[in-house]
Amino acid sequence: MKTSFESDYNNGAHPTVLRRLIETNDSQSASYGYDEWSEQAREKIREACQCREADIYFLTGGTQANAVVIDAMLPSYGAVVAVATAHISVHESGAVEANGHKVITLPSHDGKMHALELEDYLKRFYADPTWEHMAVPGMVYITFPTELGTVYQASEIKAIYDVARQYRLPLFIDGARLGYGLMSDACDFDLPWLASHCDVFYIGGTKVGALCGEAVVFPGKAPNGFFTMVKRHGALLAKSRVAGVQFDALFTDGLYFSISRHAIDMAQRLRHLFEDAGIPLKDSPTNQQFAVLTNREKELLMQHVLFETWEPIDADHTLCRFVTSWATTEADIQQLAHALHTIHS
Repeated sequence: MKTSFESDYNNGAHPTVLRRLIETNDSQSASYGYDEWSEQAREKIREACQCREADIYFLTGGTQANAVVIDAMLPSYGAVVAVATAHISVHESGAVEANGHKVITLPSHDGKMHALELEDYLKRFYADPTWEHMAVPGMVYITFPTELGTVYQASEIKAIYDVARQYRLPLFIDGARLGYGLMSDACDFDLPWLASHCDVFYIGGTKVGALCGEAVVFPGKAPNGFFTMVKRHGALLAKSRVAGVQFDALFTDGLYFSISRHAIDMAQRLRHLFEDAGIPLKDSPTNQQFAVLTNREKELLMQHVLFETWEPIDADHTLCRFVTSWATTEADIQQLAHALHTIHS
């Protein structure tokens, strides 16, 4: 069987998470987020974020989290501002637009938004005397880490947050891979700092050790009716314990952060293999590594390991994505090493 580097959610769940699901299986509980494990998980997340008053909701997945948060926090005429490579703009099948909200895109700089470009856009928008005829920007959305595996510095997020506050726009941080970003060597802040520099974010579970589920965190208060909006969007688990037990396990004894760090270590091992083989890579300090392969290298390597074709570079080269996770093993890295040696021998 080929080793897969296609994504960070192609394994099941971390063994500790599975054990907790089994251990609690025979216990009865309340539903819809009122179970004991969901409340335990909320308390542990509040402690990790150093936000004692945070409102926390467990949703089924990342697309649902993005769609629900954006729909709940925007007026019906409101739009969300993101970069062109943002997940909500590219890979969510129009989920945001399906709720009637336009995604306004700014240039992407290796996946990042620049605060000055955000400010310039907002100035130009309100300087236009016909702005009331347009979809009105009502939220700013960024991803940490970005879709291209890059990491915002604290100064960059603060600058975006300052512009958003100047225009009274909430800042929403998509944290589908949050653990991998926070544990990257390139990250210069921690979870409490992140929680104090946005209005809402979510902690990704699906890609960081859980079977499914994301924890949406409002460091202040959630908007009125948020619970109802979650259910309206079909993102509410009746068996809320499924998410609660998992996040309770992930936020016990620092498991979420230790398994995220493991993925970073494996990604650096993977990166060194490509560098030693003379294969160029994009700059990424997280668990997503982007290698520039010749088309011949791509076809030969696909015979040995699985990975994702990202986009063509030119007629002879293709950008390919290799992803590590909490589940990546030494044997996986060795199989890639063997494959690279084979195609270059």
